[in-house]
Amino acid sequence: MRKTSADWNIYRTRFLIRAKQLTEPLVFVDVLGRKHCGQPGDYLVESSDGSRRIAPQKIFEDVYVAMGPADGNTPSPFREMPMSSVKRRAAANRSQASA
Repeated sequence: MRKTSADWNIYRTRFLIRAKQLTEPLVFVDVLGRKHCGQPGDYLVESSDGSRRIAPQKIFEDVYVAMGPADGNTPSPFREMPMSSVKRRAAANRSQASA
């Protein structure tokens, strides 16, 4: 399977993920030894930790909201961020929520 950024889109629920809709059947075994099977229409989902899974189309489209394409110009939730930046953002979010 070829992985190009043009094929991926960014979606969100509580967490940001990258996903692409399958156009052909896909079967793979993940690093934990679990077998994943998908059919055309299902989604290949990649989490920020790099793990991948298959989500059935009906469930995926009911749960996830598209955020846009995962191109080179889009800020990626999958890039490492210095811990100081994470702490600053968390503190800012807490102060906004309490306001």
